[in-house]
Amino acid sequence: MSVHRHKAGPGCSGTCCLNIQELGVDIGGEEILQHVSFHLHCGEIVALIGPNGAGKSSLFRAILGQLPYTGRIDFQKAGGNRTRPLIGYVPQSPSFDRGDPVSVFDFFSAAISNWPVFLPAPRRLRDKVSECLERVYGGGLMHKRMGALSGGELQRVLLALALEPLPHILILDEPLSGVDIEGARQLLDMLDEIRTNYDLSILLSTHDFVTLEQYADKVILLKSEVLRVGPPSEVLASEEFRSVFHLDMRGGRQP
Repeated sequence: MSVHRHKAGPGCSGTCCLNIQELGVDIGGEEILQHVSFHLHCGEIVALIGPNGAGKSSLFRAILGQLPYTGRIDFQKAGGNRTRPLIGYVPQSPSFDRGDPVSVFDFFSAAISNWPVFLPAPRRLRDKVSECLERVYGGGLMHKRMGALSGGELQRVLLALALEPLPHILILDEPLSGVDIEGARQLLDMLDEIRTNYDLSILLSTHDFVTLEQYADKVILLKSEVLRVGPPSEVLASEEFRSVFHLDMRGGRQP
């Protein structure tokens, strides 16, 4: 897979950047996240890893504005101008009834327009949906039933929806879950192409450690707080990673 590497230096000075400082999340008196700090440059793919219950989904929800938090979340465009970021979000794959007659076009058009699905769709709406799906090479899926999509095809549709309109930051929650090996490879290739073409930030959670060095610029190891952050090779070789997952990526599972 061809991988574009972002060359910006440390910090966010003058660059397009999402900067999170001392973020904390408390739910019902339970401290879910504490002292979470990292930054994410435009054009980067950053992988968020951690055990179940580590707070990954809570971090996503805080960034999306769905959970109250302490600390700061700032976004600035190149040149240092702060603004409210537009965020695209791909949740963990929802399930659809295999017999559900709703088509990809019906699902997509209901999300991006107010046109009643029971009326014939105007040409401009069909063209718009087709254009969005083509961004993820999914034009052939438009008339397929949602319930008949494979895991990889569903991820393409959700990704196309998250890219309309084009966001500053794209967040994906376990995008490789339920996707076969070939579908996962295609999805990762697409994400690499998307961040290069549109210079947007991509933050995704994953349990697929094997492919991290192929596509991620940076890895964040989270367990309520940031235990380690850095290049994939550094994080995967760290004592913190081995302590959390009881894995040695250089030699398989430790005894």
